[in-house]
Amino acid sequence: MKFFSSQKLRRPGKGAGTIAWHASDRNGGQQGGPNGNKPGQGKATPPGGRGLFGLVSVLMLALLLFVMFNSQGRGPTVTLEQFKTMYAEGVIDKDSVVIREDMVTAKSTQTADARPTQIAVKLNGAAGKVVAEEVMELTDGRAQLVTTPIWVSFALMFGIPLLLIAMVWMFISRSLRSAGGGPGMLGSFGKSRHRTLNKEMTGVTFADVAGIDEAKDEVTEIVEFLKNPKKFTKLGGRIPRGVLLVGSPGCGKTLLAKAIAGEADVPFFSISGSDFVEMFVGVGASRVRDLFKQAKESAPCIIFLDEIDAVGRKRGSGFTTGGHDERDQTLNAILVEMDGFQPADGVIVIAATNRADVLDPALIRPGRFDRQVVVPLPDVRGRLEILKVHAKKVKMGPDVELERIARGTPMFSGADLAAIINEGAIGATMQNKDFVEHVDLEEARDKVKYGRAKKSRVREKEENRLVAYHEAGHAVAQALLKDADPLHKVTIIPRGEFGGATFSLPEKDRHGYGLKWLRASMRVGCAGRIAEEKAMGDVSSGASGDIMHVTALARAMIEEWGMSERLGFVRYAGVDNRETFVPEKSYSEETARIIDEEVKRLATEAYQDAERILNENWEKVVAVAEALLKHETLSSDDVHRLMRGEQINKPTVAELLVAQAQRNRDAARKAAGNSGEPDVPPGAVPAGA
Repeated sequence: MKFFSSQKLRRPGKGAGTIAWHASDRNGGQQGGPNGNKPGQGKATPPGGRGLFGLVSVLMLALLLFVMFNSQGRGPTVTLEQFKTMYAEGVIDKDSVVIREDMVTAKSTQTADARPTQIAVKLNGAAGKVVAEEVMELTDGRAQLVTTPIWVSFALMFGIPLLLIAMVWMFISRSLRSAGGGPGMLGSFGKSRHRTLNKEMTGVTFADVAGIDEAKDEVTEIVEFLKNPKKFTKLGGRIPRGVLLVGSPGCGKTLLAKAIAGEADVPFFSISGSDFVEMFVGVGASRVRDLFKQAKESAPCIIFLDEIDAVGRKRGSGFTTGGHDERDQTLNAILVEMDGFQPADGVIVIAATNRADVLDPALIRPGRFDRQVVVPLPDVRGRLEILKVHAKKVKMGPDVELERIARGTPMFSGADLAAIINEGAIGATMQNKDFVEHVDLEEARDKVKYGRAKKSRVREKEENRLVAYHEAGHAVAQALLKDADPLHKVTIIPRGEFGGATFSLPEKDRHGYGLKWLRASMRVGCAGRIAEEKAMGDVSSGASGDIMHVTALARAMIEEWGMSERLGFVRYAGVDNRETFVPEKSYSEETARIIDEEVKRLATEAYQDAERILNENWEKVVAVAEALLKHETLSSDDVHRLMRGEQINKPTVAELLVAQAQRNRDAARKAAGNSGEPDVPPGAVPAGA
């Protein structure tokens, strides 16, 4: 049951930014367009090997028809006694009795359609010989003895399975022969599954890309070269063969590639790394060769490989146990095509990934991917530009402050910001508004971060009080500590997995963390548990997120950032290569003990300091908590006013509910009046006829 969730921690150099929120969790614990072929190419040729396949098909069909026609006219199966009775009554044609190895058959003359029907007596096991002798005796030796030739039995027993095996073998062999792109039933396996785009198909240009100006400038050079190559080659320069877009998910790598396709007047081949993988060995490499073959025929052009880490991981990594790795074969084909004996001049490869650290070194060397363009999380200016781009498609109200939304969304990616605008428009539509207001965007931001508010969730009185004091402790500590981010608002309304939240509004983006800010953040994290223990006389599991957050900060300060006097300017954290399950540990047991002691010391100091701050300002915590119980959500102005001993003039939740109920009654009364029916006083009795 976490009340205060950990602020997401990013390491400097890996998209580090400002940590903005403290939240409470009450759930407890933890193929389409043209391919650029030349005229005359791609003509259909008659597939080879159809004769044998057709012959086997005809034989199977003939066998099936033989079985069907042979079974027509077959009548019921009877016992020996019934057969004797029918023979004695003359129902059976006495000259039609045939004794076979597995049954006795005869023809019945008394049928509804005047056609003879076959009657059979099965001969099972050792008793079959006795039954056959009795039938022979019954017919006075007139029954015919028919024996099945050995070749027929052999054909029925082994012929059909052999035919099936032959068909399966032919199917697989022809599939493997056609895996290189040749004709045949499965010839498409070796073909590249790319899509060819042009500027009209994407609908995205560089004007739609905001917040990543440096990355946009680098790829703009690629587009300019494709439009005017002589401008760059007159000095002897060579355009990069490949550009690798690296960044966190949602930062705009694929959007940037779409903008390149929208700006360049050349063919744009788009394919995902997973499209090279198939069930047959060698298909991935075949598709790479086919893709580059078509690209060279259409040069100059661009190839976009999305999520290249699916096939570009370091060779030899993982847990393969011998044999050929299909992924390695595909990667080898990409390496040869990008910079082999036959250079792919005029073909520019653009790839995107969020795991550049696992790519093979041969893939990202100069001559293949010459440039690595980092697409980072946007800063506050970039977030504002992204919000403006998406806000053009939505009707915004006059009170909307996109600058305030940009400040309150640190660590948000471009996809998150687009979701905020979209969710705000959906929320305003559901409330029948004429335009999107600022409060809709605030709600959308909280919804994207923590989930939908659970306003209908009913908590017990004591539990609600515990949450209020927990969040009040966070809010007061956030407001009192000058090195912490400014307080934005605090709420006890459950949202997603969280039972409440304390929001901060950073004044700037952080690309690294200072010691003062880290110490203040740890004290804010400890304040929730301290406040609930002092108010309720008990502790709960709701502070599990706080403990995790404080511990993570303390361990990073000790192991990664050298903020311990005892351990000094040394890094003890292992390298995160995510290739093995065994964590790296390059220090002694004595050093491990000191690390644990230092982590505990930092956490204990933060807890004791936060406890001192709340004890000295306990009346402020009580005022904020009681106001939260009445209003559920307080802004930073409300919190500061309460801490100064003032009162806040805003309706309580109960008053808001009464007002809403009155509005509903008024609307219902107005609707009843418009229906033309007279108002009836309460208690009135209808008059008699």
